[in-house]
Amino acid sequence: MKQERIDANSLELNEKVVSIKRVTKVVKGGRNMRFTALVVVGDGNGHVGAGLGKATEIPEAIRKGKEDAAKNLITVALDDNESITHDFTGKFGGASVLLKKAPEGTGVIAGGPARAVIEMAGIKNIRTKSLGSNNKQNVVLATIAGLRQIKTPDEVARLRGKSIEEILG
Repeated sequence: MKQERIDANSLELNEKVVSIKRVTKVVKGGRNMRFTALVVVGDGNGHVGAGLGKATEIPEAIRKGKEDAAKNLITVALDDNESITHDFTGKFGGASVLLKKAPEGTGVIAGGPARAVIEMAGIKNIRTKSLGSNNKQNVVLATIAGLRQIKTPDEVARLRGKSIEEILG
């Protein structure tokens, strides 16, 4: 599947910090403290990305994470009731996230890291279940991997060489 580049400068991106961790490196003179920030950005209209920033200060780590996330934006295929077009399981590392299509009025049923990605993507009706690892970074990346793989009915029809009516039944 070809991946088109999305210009982050043309989008109005919101950010959400999923986690901030203090990491310590023990060196000869003592301990070096640094911070890593996992940041999810999105425009609430089908574009979302995640990034990791590392720095000695928290605001600098968040800024770097936001820049990294803007470089890794994906487009999510949404249906008419602001849900995904079909069920899918995204996998990354030891984490799996089950993404289930939901009818209008369901809302966002998702745990913390997956919820951040889904809200930033602008999905209003979805059910998710995090399976396997609870590592926040892997859950975020598994959710994005799942959303990247979702296809619209016309994409599926084009790939199979059929009409949309044949696909939808």
